[in-house]
Amino acid sequence: MPFTPFHLGPGAAFKAIGGRHFSFMVFGGAQVLMDVEPLIRILRGDFLLHGYTHSLAGALLIGVVAALIGKPISAYVLAALRLPHHPLTWFPAFSGAMIGTFSHVALDAVMHADMQPWWPLASGNDLLGGHRGGAPACGLRGAWCDRVACRCGPQPATSQAMKSTRAGV
Repeated sequence: MPFTPFHLGPGAAFKAIGGRHFSFMVFGGAQVLMDVEPLIRILRGDFLLHGYTHSLAGALLIGVVAALIGKPISAYVLAALRLPHHPLTWFPAFSGAMIGTFSHVALDAVMHADMQPWWPLASGNDLLGGHRGGAPACGLRGAWCDRVACRCGPQPATSQAMKSTRAGV
């Protein structure tokens, strides 16, 4: 996520486990791509921040794009910096991108009421509140993100308002 390193935690764990079979650089790029839509919506002042990009279908599409553009960009950066590394092949690029986008959806789904993570298979967000921490768990993401950008914590909208807002995505 471009606002907080919260989403990079799973990437560090997968890099430790997967080694040369996982690209942490592509993973990081996938995190940024996932939050382009919410950033645009924040700048526009939209109530709904997490649209179709924060769903199964969105994660798959963004994961493919992240791998396709992330591999050559990462290879270029590693070569330009002359950092010793294993050759970056398509497998680590795609594993980093896909784990990045799907973990992003999973982590955001427990905190954001405006998500429908299972779309197009199902509507709603049955993962919401799964952290059992409410606003304090969101607070781990930083005070600014907690109250301003991510709109965590108590939500003023009713479920009916969320449904009508979602229809306008």
